[in-house]
Amino acid sequence: MSSFLNLEELEALARERLEPGVFGYYAGGADDEVTLRGNREAFRRLRLLYRVLVDVSERDLTTALLGSHLSAPLILAPTALHRMAHPNGELATARAAARSGLLMTLSSITSVGLQDVAASAPGAPRWFQLYHMKDRGLTAELVRQAAAAGYRALVLTVDTPYLGRRERDLRPLFAIPEGVQAVHFHGAEPGPDGGSPIAHLICQPSLSWKDLDAIRALSSLPVLVKGIVRADDARRAVEEGIDGVWVSNHGGRQLDTAIPTAEALPAIADAVGGRVPIVVDGGVRRGTDVLKALAMGANAVAIGRPVLWGLALGGEEGVHAVLTRVLEELSLAMALAGCRALAEIDRSLVSS
Repeated sequence: MSSFLNLEELEALARERLEPGVFGYYAGGADDEVTLRGNREAFRRLRLLYRVLVDVSERDLTTALLGSHLSAPLILAPTALHRMAHPNGELATARAAARSGLLMTLSSITSVGLQDVAASAPGAPRWFQLYHMKDRGLTAELVRQAAAAGYRALVLTVDTPYLGRRERDLRPLFAIPEGVQAVHFHGAEPGPDGGSPIAHLICQPSLSWKDLDAIRALSSLPVLVKGIVRADDARRAVEEGIDGVWVSNHGGRQLDTAIPTAEALPAIADAVGGRVPIVVDGGVRRGTDVLKALAMGANAVAIGRPVLWGLALGGEEGVHAVLTRVLEELSLAMALAGCRALAEIDRSLVSS
């Protein structure tokens, strides 16, 4: 893997390695990609009010999240089809996460079966990202398999009644490369409009709050709702009995000009009031970004695209290098901000 100083450098390196269509699929956002850029810019705009004269010779980054003990409040966001980036795909990603003591969230649109991913890093914490599909039987079967394979929570994605218009996938028309497949959707037929067969299955425009009880009834696993950007939606999710709120705009891939997650997070944290854990993703590229998100109320911070860039450049070692760099930056940022433990990170550290 090529040496890199920071995660911002990885995208350009990965672009040189990946096929143009694959890179565009991973990197792109919806429409004019305003939200894609806005996620990153929102973290950059925030300023840190650091403390001084604190003994920070030792720092403790460890945390617990829905019963899983982690080396740090950093998790891997669900991203699709890792074998487009590297032949070992999600197996390499899972092993790297386990080596780092972190939690991987496996996408439903995985290029390696969920059981094989679990077997690649036995005992490591992992969650399974779920779409509530038109085929309710397939949804139930994936939940059953995930529970049996030791996944510790379900992450229900709720921001995809339809797919956003991702123009990078249209010039040229994106197609999954030969030899790679979304294994949980093998043999899917195209939708009535001739579009992506996977999109036809995972997009569920009729999904509503009334479906949450049925989803929770599929297993005893905790359920997080992913795709929340409004405080009132977060409050209602808690009132409906959801076990966690995941603040996300789908990496800027759904509704363009949607609010950046760093801007949405504080109001959501206030609405949740510590009743359930909060995860946030979107534009995280630095340890300081993680520190800011924690200060604004997140319990854990998820990264997506940089994991794919590391995977493309170096397989398991590449992903491990990405995670190591973020953890090193977070530890240093905590020290320079005067924080010895996660409990000392609070909103007073952040100024807009």
